[in-house]
Amino acid sequence: MKKLSLTSKIFVSLVLGIITGLVLHPIKGNVFVETYLINFLFSFLGSGFMRAIRMIVVPLVFCSLTVGAAGVEDVRKLGRVGVKILAFYLGTTAVAITLALGLGNIINPGKGIILSDIVTSKVSVGESKPFVDILLGMIPVNPIEAMAKGDMLQIIVFAIFCGVGISLLGDRVKTIKKGIEEANNLMLKLVELIMKLAPYGVYGLIAKTFTTLGYSAMVPLLKYFLGVIAALIIHYLVTYQGLLVLIARYNPIKFVKKYASTMVVAFSTSSSNATIPTSLKAMQENFGVSKSISSFTIPLGSTINMDGTAIMQGMATVFIAQAYGVELTMGNYITVIFTATLASIGTAGVPGVGLIMLGMVLTEIGLPLDGIALIMGIDRLLDMLRTVVNVTGDAICTLIVAKTESEIIEVEEDSFGSVEAESL
Repeated sequence: MKKLSLTSKIFVSLVLGIITGLVLHPIKGNVFVETYLINFLFSFLGSGFMRAIRMIVVPLVFCSLTVGAAGVEDVRKLGRVGVKILAFYLGTTAVAITLALGLGNIINPGKGIILSDIVTSKVSVGESKPFVDILLGMIPVNPIEAMAKGDMLQIIVFAIFCGVGISLLGDRVKTIKKGIEEANNLMLKLVELIMKLAPYGVYGLIAKTFTTLGYSAMVPLLKYFLGVIAALIIHYLVTYQGLLVLIARYNPIKFVKKYASTMVVAFSTSSSNATIPTSLKAMQENFGVSKSISSFTIPLGSTINMDGTAIMQGMATVFIAQAYGVELTMGNYITVIFTATLASIGTAGVPGVGLIMLGMVLTEIGLPLDGIALIMGIDRLLDMLRTVVNVTGDAICTLIVAKTESEIIEVEEDSFGSVEAESL
């Protein structure tokens, strides 16, 4: 096990947890199994890991979002270009999570599994509120109280305000900015340390789940897996390629050929940040986008454009709610859309953080974090796929902005239309 990667360890733990659970399921009523395995060993491993995740959510959200908002200071310099970029990134993220929530309610991935049987705490979600109350509820009256209660939407708004304030003040608060950046680095390191415990947590939670539920947990898990993939494909083909054709007037097939190398890097590393060098090279050399546009959109996109992650969060929210027998209201769905969209501003472009941010979304609407363990074992493959979607969105945004700003240096033979000038 020591020689295996973390991903392999998590997968092995998932398989061992399933095997353990299926072996113990027929004798789950045995006193030893119920007292010492289910309620002690499995509960300690699983719940301990989930408490560690819960511990890191609030400080990670605040630090990462503050750093993310403080880092978009160039938007002021670029004016309308910055507005276009932010509108594209945040708009497509909202579309992505809405798509995932809608598709999740069609395929019902969590139906057929009853996780409430293995959770001791009461499961409840917030009551439906008028839309205006949801908007007003995002503004914190007392930010410290919001952090203590884990009110994620209020924490997000406060963090964004802090980041914007730091950006506007510039060098006058450089010490504060540096301190928050260092705190963010610390939070990411803690995420890395906590994820080292993931194999043990996954084993405990999966073993407990399958010991209690048996084979009935397998089909819903497969439906969730396929549901996320379906949502990613639809978003890629319909949303991204539709915008590419309608606005940028670019051939989707030629686009894939010229951007394929970056997609491969994204798939293999599961990291948006790791693709920045290859993505910049592709946009400038293969597509002819000016450096002034690509050098802004690509790095910014790796920070705030997380459509693939938003799709996972939306599908996982529906899956976990259905698995616990919780009916989500329209107000809950709106809250999820707002939370995931705003949180995308500060989601780090590194492997594993998406699951931590999912914990933030679940906390906001009152769902247990234990359900994350069911999807954690298969998340790495989905992480690879959604990273491809994330970086593809960065590239298409870059092409669209460059086209509307006449910042494509040379004519591309594969663009639609009869453009003969050297600048599109």
